[in-house]
Amino acid sequence: MKELIKKISALGLAITMTAGAFTGCNSGEGSSSSVSEKNTITWMSMLHTQSPPADSIVEKLAGITGVDGIEFQWIPDASKDEKLNTALASKSLAQIVSLTTVTDNAAIRMALLDGVFWDIEPYIADYPNLAKISKERIDAARIGGKLYGVPFQKPVARYGVLIRQDWLDNLGLPVPHTVEDLIKTSEAFTKDDPDGNGVDDTVGLVERSESFNIGFRMLSGYYGAPNYFDIDDAGKVTPYFLHDGFYKAAEDMRYLYENGYMNSDWLTMPKNDQKEYIARSRGGIVFAGLFEAKNYVNDAVASGQGDTMKWGLINDMVVEGIDRRILSDTNGGFGGLLAMPKSEVADETELRRVLAFIDKLCSKEAFTLMTWGVEGEHFRLDSSGAYERINEEKWMQEVQALSASRPDEMWSYQMPTVDPVTTEANNKMVENEPYAIVNECQSLQSQTYTNQWKSLLIIVQDAYSKYVIGTITMEEFKAEIERWLANGGQAIIDEYEADYASVQNQ
Repeated sequence: MKELIKKISALGLAITMTAGAFTGCNSGEGSSSSVSEKNTITWMSMLHTQSPPADSIVEKLAGITGVDGIEFQWIPDASKDEKLNTALASKSLAQIVSLTTVTDNAAIRMALLDGVFWDIEPYIADYPNLAKISKERIDAARIGGKLYGVPFQKPVARYGVLIRQDWLDNLGLPVPHTVEDLIKTSEAFTKDDPDGNGVDDTVGLVERSESFNIGFRMLSGYYGAPNYFDIDDAGKVTPYFLHDGFYKAAEDMRYLYENGYMNSDWLTMPKNDQKEYIARSRGGIVFAGLFEAKNYVNDAVASGQGDTMKWGLINDMVVEGIDRRILSDTNGGFGGLLAMPKSEVADETELRRVLAFIDKLCSKEAFTLMTWGVEGEHFRLDSSGAYERINEEKWMQEVQALSASRPDEMWSYQMPTVDPVTTEANNKMVENEPYAIVNECQSLQSQTYTNQWKSLLIIVQDAYSKYVIGTITMEEFKAEIERWLANGGQAIIDEYEADYASVQNQ
């Protein structure tokens, strides 16, 4: 094991051995056989906090999952792609590797297709928690028709519209549930002094520089545009910016911008500035994750507006004449893979041992520990069974780092909290699931997509920005889409269609 640690350290990986005291690592042990004999698990996972979880919490997690110890090898999330690519190239891995960028990291995707990791689909039906993973999430997680790890399970569609409920009340307006009414509300929030201060200092919609990938994309989904790509029954692939809904949504954004019903500086506004803009009561509508509502409530309290700034959460926005739909923002509820490399998990017996560990990791007991910590130390249950954190600092120091490694986030939506806004957001995200639209080409293969998607997308993103602010016409906008097709977009479509036909014929 020490040899493995030295290899990874030489690569610059940030490694923290969180259970070393009780796993009994001895000098000269090999990686797979010795770990198996001791019934310990090595796990390369992402670290989103400054420090790893407390050893005592990891020990409790080991007890819940039935192993003698868990040896975490932590990779700072900010450098995960670089570190994982290097680890893959040198085969310096662990028995479990958290792969959270499967859909857009070419090196990881190629490693999966090259057979570096086990295909676990033949085994998951043998484990009670793994067998419950929804068909939709399994479908979303397949790469090249195979399941190269246990999917991180997330809500399928977390986004919606957050709106200033107190502004609606001040103006005597109902909560909008159609895009048409949302635009009218944005106009009223701009013109009709919703905060009652007698000053013309508000706008309706507040967008930021990521509009193309968030707010505008959500709006295009309401208009019927696909989630990046769709496939019809004949196997024809269509990207979302060849759909009428894409252009109708762009026209709406241009209308809002031209009339001043949204912030004029959206092109350069980062997320933190967007939040500050809203906290200063300058805007009242935002396309956002429903889970963000709690942050806006906290911002209101911090700015002394806790008694006046009230937020409404909308998850059923539609365009008149189009059925309710919401684009998935989590790749169909798939947040990555807990993958098992063949170099570290030598045979089927060892694979089953690791899968048994992950199965127990998907239990409510493990989720509670990784999310909330220990009852009486980090959280309590009130008389209604709602969860409440009792020591924020202790939780942050000892537990928080584990939350990003939870394989099944869906337990969150069965566990109410004492905060009504969080509980409402959780419920609305669950309600979104039947209406979620996924990327139908996510599991298909296109070499051009792997190599060029990010650079090609800039063509369309830049054209969208120019169209909204009025520097190009709709005809010029569509001409840029033709340029996208000519420079590789059509090749992506052709390769997806060919791969789809190949899969159908298997």
